[in-house]
Amino acid sequence: MRARIAAGLARYGLDPGKAEALAVYGALLLETNRVMNLTAITDPADVATLHMLDCAALPAHWDLRGRRLIDVGTGAGFPGLVAAILVPDCAVTLLDPLEKRLGFIRSVIETLGLPNVSLLHARGEDGGRDPALREAFDFAAARAVADLTVLGELCLPFVRVGGRFLAMKTVDSQGELDAARPLLGQLGGRPEAPVDYTIPSTQVTHRVWPITKVAPTPVNFPRRWSKIRKK
Repeated sequence: MRARIAAGLARYGLDPGKAEALAVYGALLLETNRVMNLTAITDPADVATLHMLDCAALPAHWDLRGRRLIDVGTGAGFPGLVAAILVPDCAVTLLDPLEKRLGFIRSVIETLGLPNVSLLHARGEDGGRDPALREAFDFAAARAVADLTVLGELCLPFVRVGGRFLAMKTVDSQGELDAARPLLGQLGGRPEAPVDYTIPSTQVTHRVWPITKVAPTPVNFPRRWSKIRKK
């Protein structure tokens, strides 16, 4: 796993010396996955590429140094924990509604000694209404956890004006973006040109939609989860 990650990081122009920490993370993920459902990807080579190197595309394409990033719906730590390992001076907040997943992430943080990571046990729509978190981040990121219309409402309230929401999606997500565009505008977001990348050592191409925050999000967003789902 370590060698595959190191080669991929080098191809991205990132520090291959971080491969050891990412490999430890991957090994802990697979060990914990035996007793807790964290990932459907169980082959170590695929963990290296489809998790670690896929998430490494964010710091490969955006300068996260000295920035604040929140990962909304982080799950097992993707993409935020990978970004935190690769960019030690990026302050990363990992938000998830399930404490048991955050417990796993806590064990990774303690094993690797990551002082730049904080955990937030909350739902996205609740965190986005917290005055201490609202429009407090340079970047918000989410990795294919929901439709872009939903993700925009959950993530953009966290982003300061001038910051970006980075939505990690598949390359066939243009229709999703088109459908979300009106609501993204209401939320203060402006979609930019997508960034496509091929994960090193694979034939898999993914896409990131950068949504720049150009105006404050109205106070009535995010709505309650029941309303988001209904409308």
